[in-house]
Amino acid sequence: MNCTVTYIHTNARFPLCSLIGQVKVFRAMFTFDPRTPDELYFEEGDILYISDTSDSNWWKGTCRGRNGLIPSNYVAEQAESIDNPMHEAAKRGNLSWLRECLENKVGINGLDKAGNTALYWGCHGGHKDVVEILLGQSNVELNQQNKLGDTALHAAAWKGYSDIVEMLLNKNARMEIKNNEKKLALEMATNAQCASLIKRKQGGSELFLKYLIDNISTANFFHSRKGKSNTYPNSVARAKLM
Repeated sequence: MNCTVTYIHTNARFPLCSLIGQVKVFRAMFTFDPRTPDELYFEEGDILYISDTSDSNWWKGTCRGRNGLIPSNYVAEQAESIDNPMHEAAKRGNLSWLRECLENKVGINGLDKAGNTALYWGCHGGHKDVVEILLGQSNVELNQQNKLGDTALHAAAWKGYSDIVEMLLNKNARMEIKNNEKKLALEMATNAQCASLIKRKQGGSELFLKYLIDNISTANFFHSRKGKSNTYPNSVARAKLM
């Protein structure tokens, strides 16, 4: 959908666009006292989640779990735009703000100027609780690459957070992605534990693939035998020696 971008306040540079479902986030700079029951009360410093700007005069928003109408000119003149609130929450390890963003349907896979997702920042900062919450969202993008080509797995491996590396691998984060320097997450790992986790996962995947390939060639042999057999596909035999 096309929209006209108009910046109307030097302290709150944001595009005005009549969209429903695209949540914009602001911080109130002054208290607003409503005049009707439909209007939303909020105080200075409160976070406002604007979900519907289709009416040019009154926008629909949420604050502290309460829904109501906010004068659009107040938001334009008396509120500060917060870019990428989900990213800020993930960077700081701020669980309550992160949950609030999710409850208010802030986009989970949005990108900041560097092309990073909130998941990337949670992994980069070592915020395990944040990562756990984000990985619990069905639509989270595990393998988004930023402008340097790094994924969340690259970040966790580089920072040496083995517990987060393990969480990502358990969600089947892709290990074969290379960044702009042609480096895998394994090559970015700064400690042995992170490297070991990735190698183990890689080895398991490769072994399973070999097992399937070997089984194609040995299937007829197994079907021709009756009773127990001590013969194994080559890949399984190799596994027993490891």
